[in-house]
Amino acid sequence: MTVNRNTRIAAVVAFLAIVFVAVPAAISSSGRFDLYYTLTSVALLSIASAGVWLTFYIGRINIGQGAYALMGGYVSAILVMNHGWSFWLTLPVAGLFCAAASVLIGLPILRLRGVYFAMVTLVLTEVARLLALALPITNGAKGIVSIPLPGALSIFGLTIIPDFATLQNSRLAFYLLAVTLMVVCFAIMYRLVNSRIGKLCQSLQQNEELASSIGVNIAWLRVIAYAVSSFFGGVSGAIFAAISQSIYPSSFTVTDSVNFMLNCFLGGLGYVFGPMLGTLVLYFGWDLLFQTGQFQLLIYSGLMIVLMLVLPNGLLSLAETTRKKG
Repeated sequence: MTVNRNTRIAAVVAFLAIVFVAVPAAISSSGRFDLYYTLTSVALLSIASAGVWLTFYIGRINIGQGAYALMGGYVSAILVMNHGWSFWLTLPVAGLFCAAASVLIGLPILRLRGVYFAMVTLVLTEVARLLALALPITNGAKGIVSIPLPGALSIFGLTIIPDFATLQNSRLAFYLLAVTLMVVCFAIMYRLVNSRIGKLCQSLQQNEELASSIGVNIAWLRVIAYAVSSFFGGVSGAIFAAISQSIYPSSFTVTDSVNFMLNCFLGGLGYVFGPMLGTLVLYFGWDLLFQTGQFQLLIYSGLMIVLMLVLPNGLLSLAETTRKKG
């Protein structure tokens, strides 16, 4: 028990050292500052994918995370541009807005299971896009542009985070923000899954009728899990809008929602950190296959099918299988 705990602590320390120290040092020495944006995108996409993973954890196939990412981006952009709010204040508000919206949406649709729930959530992203096109407050197809960079964050007169516009390298600042939130997100996920509520959520995945028969409030658990999932999506979308300094109805599409789901499958649905690994592999894998030209999508799809057949429990199951054989 102590050995396993020490191993986990060592792995966490090593991971933190890599993302906060080794990666910035390597990028600085190589001069490839464009990689900051790439790795920031991976971190934010993994946060959104973590929300999708949580709905899988309660036995629901969620293909609508793109709707909440788009929603969060617009909420943050509108509050900053139209009402002069600080970006840092809009960040939790965007997440809470998406969580509240998911409760209203989830109350009727979370009763559905399997492909029926998946089909409804798939439509959500397209509905969000059409609403963004139609509503005057979102500025239609023109989107919201020229969003200012995040300003300084001060508490009791002490500047905690400087104004991004004054920094020599705002890409590094966004990278540190994204990976910090990613670490916090997955720490919350790990704690939640290993808590009493997490065990109850897992019971929904296995047998909802049995869970209900022993007194578990399955409706409450489903809504809570879906709200947390949507909160993650909203926060990631808000940061994406800040990085690109713009948000459009096409910023998050059905394809993005499907990719969020694929990130979970590839990393491993049985592992909390599966979405993080799956996002990293899929993001860089797609870019590497760009050199194949017109065969990119064909090779990508073929590799995904092979991986699903060879590793049905995701890439993280490979390490567990190797450890058992050893």
